[in-house]
Amino acid sequence: SRAASSPSPLWALPEELLLLICSYLDAQALGRLAQVCRRLRFLSSRDVLWRRIARGCLNSGFTQLGTDLAAGIPVKERVKVSQNWRHGRCRRETVLKWKCKQVASSSSSFLMPWMELDGEYLYLSQAENIQAYQLCAEGTGLQRHPQAIFSGHQEDVCRFVLVNSHIVSGGGDGSIVLHKLHGSYSIKFSAHEQEVNCVDFQGGLIVSGSRDRTAKVWSLSAGRVGQSLHTVQTEDRVWSIAISPLLSSFVTGTACCGHISPLRIWDLESGQLLTCLGTDFHRGAGVLDVFYETPSLLLSCGYDTYIRYWDIRTSTRKCVQEWEEPHDSALYCIRSDKNHMIASGSSYYGVVRLWDKRQTRCLQSFHLSSPTSSPVYCLRFSTTHLYAALASALHVLDFTAS
Repeated sequence: SRAASSPSPLWALPEELLLLICSYLDAQALGRLAQVCRRLRFLSSRDVLWRRIARGCLNSGFTQLGTDLAAGIPVKERVKVSQNWRHGRCRRETVLKWKCKQVASSSSSFLMPWMELDGEYLYLSQAENIQAYQLCAEGTGLQRHPQAIFSGHQEDVCRFVLVNSHIVSGGGDGSIVLHKLHGSYSIKFSAHEQEVNCVDFQGGLIVSGSRDRTAKVWSLSAGRVGQSLHTVQTEDRVWSIAISPLLSSFVTGTACCGHISPLRIWDLESGQLLTCLGTDFHRGAGVLDVFYETPSLLLSCGYDTYIRYWDIRTSTRKCVQEWEEPHDSALYCIRSDKNHMIASGSSYYGVVRLWDKRQTRCLQSFHLSSPTSSPVYCLRFSTTHLYAALASALHVLDFTAS
């Protein structure tokens, strides 16, 4: 009949009203709606409908505050991939291998790689150099040969950061090197008496931490490049460091060999101690990695096998949440999606774990090193892939696989 063949009055409504009605649907209902007709398939794929759903998913590209970190990728597709993260569905691949290197002068017996992701490139430290590898078009592998090599250290690169088209690295030779990604511009200066274990770079300032039990603040302003503004006596080896997003302070993670808290926050302008985090650290509970999510939310991990979540607005004496590594292994590195998901790398058998902050137990585990045991020294992830650097190989987990 004519009535049966005419479109339903509901779907004839203006698009603004249809979007408002559809905003009350969950992911399953939106999927079913897309099967009704061509118009509704287009309508039900709109980012505005999936954004609310995505903010409750793992690693969908949205922060707690709603900032979209993955603009350009359809939100509906990110929600689909998020389910693979939650359920541990991925394809594993070893994309780079290198020989383990004995380091007689270091506290470690192996090369300890570090890396950063930046759009289409992955930057990886290998011995004295940092190499830039272009990601393949499908997103999983790397080009076989590096597109660029950044050098300058006489000994291994300990850690580096990639900020505003610059690489700042600290090395076992006690120096800091600054490279501009696109060009030959580079600066090297002597920074510490021993290894520079960690660095960060924000707002024209570099902070560095060393085995020599100091943390330093360095200027990069014209005429003062490489000039030390402050030297902080930490009384312990500094393993990790990070500048607050507000550029007003920085946090140090130390070895906890004495009776001083291994997590301390310092004023960036004066170098004075602002506060200590926590009161119940055991001797040897050194902090190996720290990560700011917001100016007031901070993650830490280390030798005592715990991931701790700090909210300095509420308390500096006790963390607001903590998660214990199930196999009682030291945690070398952590990263979060700045929303619900945390990824951690442990010290034995290349174990990478995914955590949901809304749960108390580990969500998923991936063993990347067997039978030879190796820590996960560094990990980074995008909305679709996770990269983990071990002692002799770089592994990738591809979560776009069905």
